[in-house]
Amino acid sequence: MFESLKAWWGDLTHRRDDGRDAGDDTLDDATNALLSILPLVSIVVDEHDEVVRAHPDAYALGVVRDDAIADDTVARAVHEVRSYGGKRQFDLTTTTLHSPKKAPKAGRPSVREVARQSLMGQSQDKPSTSVSRPNWLKVIVGRLNERFVVVLVSDVSDTVRFSRMRDSFIVNVSEQLLKPTQSLEELADALENDSADRDVVKESAAKLRRSCAHMKHMVSDLLLLIKAQEPILPTSDNRINVMEQVQAVADAHRQAARQRGIDIEVNGDGSLEVNGDGEQIQTAIAKLLENAISYSPDGKGATVSVKPDEDGSQVLISVIDRGCGIERKEQSRIFERFYRGGNQNERSVDGVGLGLAIVKHVALTHHGSASVWSAPGQGSTFTLTLPAARG
Repeated sequence: MFESLKAWWGDLTHRRDDGRDAGDDTLDDATNALLSILPLVSIVVDEHDEVVRAHPDAYALGVVRDDAIADDTVARAVHEVRSYGGKRQFDLTTTTLHSPKKAPKAGRPSVREVARQSLMGQSQDKPSTSVSRPNWLKVIVGRLNERFVVVLVSDVSDTVRFSRMRDSFIVNVSEQLLKPTQSLEELADALENDSADRDVVKESAAKLRRSCAHMKHMVSDLLLLIKAQEPILPTSDNRINVMEQVQAVADAHRQAARQRGIDIEVNGDGSLEVNGDGEQIQTAIAKLLENAISYSPDGKGATVSVKPDEDGSQVLISVIDRGCGIERKEQSRIFERFYRGGNQNERSVDGVGLGLAIVKHVALTHHGSASVWSAPGQGSTFTLTLPAARG
């Protein structure tokens, strides 16, 4: 769609001033109407480099701030087009900017205030601990007339992220599949050479068994991830008690935890219910609890709490550990598929990096969210937030 606008853009950028009074800082109705229906983020800049019209997403994408172009590359393109005409096309990577609230300018409506309100609405659906991600953009800059330059932005971030996720998925799955193959070859070599050393054969067989278990774990997690894609519709038939799910998971993990002196504590409101798939919710809680056990030192405790949020519309399931914690720079990526942080130990090193991705997708299919608070040396708190039962 972005490419199909090039022909139209060639005509638009050759428009000349239509004879309006020099003090008129508005666009003609036809241009305004055209910009309003474009499936792109549009920004109009006047001869003083002030943004006089902008889609709210221009602020969210980090292109506009305080009624001015925030990105130097875009600003230079605006100046070049204003001076020499024609158009500029380029790719751009930005980071979402969180601008402080400011009062509207006197004498005319504030585009910034409209954008701020839009962003406020979006941010309510995201955990407060979320970290801004980069935005991958395609940009066209051209001159509307002698006074105005327009910037058109197409956000292709989802396409780029999908491509990177796909590549990462292929690489990681390929690596995991190679491990049992290599172990099988080693065992075959030992048997083929009729090794007299039974320890060599046993060691090769044990390595193959570990590799197969690892691959089985990965395939199981991938199947869970695929299953956690369809949104759950709330009905009277899928109301489940949250505490019952938590207790079932805790009971299943107590023995493994006690072997390392870790006590699992469960507390909270036993009456809370959500609409959902009990198996998926138990899986998500299990992944969080398994991480808490894996990353906690021997003798430390892990806590699972269940409570409502302030207005009772959400149920918060929190898993708290006293482990090594997670660096701030990694917290924005730990819910990505196959991402492995830098805090691995002998208990977690064989993981496949899908556990937290499963937690995130279970949250999304239940119209909720997953978030984390963590600090190095202070442990971590992972929270699965689900809407309270409605059906």
